[in-house]
Amino acid sequence: MAPYIGLMAGKGWTFHSLIDAKMTVTAFCHWSPCNHGQKLDLAKLRDRFGPDAPAMADDIIPKLKCAKCGGRKVGTIYTPDTSPNAYGKAKGS
Repeated sequence: MAPYIGLMAGKGWTFHSLIDAKMTVTAFCHWSPCNHGQKLDLAKLRDRFGPDAPAMADDIIPKLKCAKCGGRKVGTIYTPDTSPNAYGKAKGS
């Protein structure tokens, strides 16, 4: 089983669990003329809000704004570690 699958159990993702699972979180602006996207620095967010702070989309989106245009209409994409080593570990190889 992939290490990120178990993250959803219980309360959901925390900044600590996202970092441990080597997840990437990208925020993107919904304003079409801007359409800026940026990977979030999970270590900085963990240091600011605490390692056990909830890191689900509904928890962090209200704290975000676009770094380019300043807009508050943003979304997030959670991406698991897709390196060959991570895949092999998930498959039990």
